[in-house]
Amino acid sequence: MASAPSSPSQPSADAKSSSGSFLLDLDQIDLTSTVATREQMFKLIPHRHEMALLDRIVWKSENGLSGVGALKVRGDEFWVRGHFPGTPMFPGVMMVEAGAQLSCYLYNCLQETPKLCAFLRIDNAVFRQSVTVGQELFLLCDVIKASDRRFVAEIQGVADGQVCFEAKISGMRIADFDQDA
Repeated sequence: MASAPSSPSQPSADAKSSSGSFLLDLDQIDLTSTVATREQMFKLIPHRHEMALLDRIVWKSENGLSGVGALKVRGDEFWVRGHFPGTPMFPGVMMVEAGAQLSCYLYNCLQETPKLCAFLRIDNAVFRQSVTVGQELFLLCDVIKASDRRFVAEIQGVADGQVCFEAKISGMRIADFDQDA
């Protein structure tokens, strides 16, 4: 008897990584799709200029608590020249920041009006693979707790089918988000 396909928020038996499994079942998600462009994300997250790390939102669950974002490492980013000369590696702290931007986007999808959020914690961060120019990094996020004021999310970065990092992050609303600022 064949089993029903798992939902994207449940890891599949085939979704393996060096840490065990992906946070979401990527076999159930079309990684070429776009549910929100960069400009559409700007309506819900305040990150701009060099700190706007996500290129698009690939997928968002119906309940808004899980999602996948993507960024393509182009080679013209500010960190390429110095991290590291001749062998550019996307800084791990910026991978976590990209995951945080996705979690902020998902949190704001749940709010009546967008909120400006700040980090409270980054826990259990582990870096497993480097990401370099030409690679596309998919950010996976599962919000495990959300209230009007705070959220906790598990995040993961995946490139070329390998987990690059994972962490648990916490954020807190600090103000309303002024989209025109």
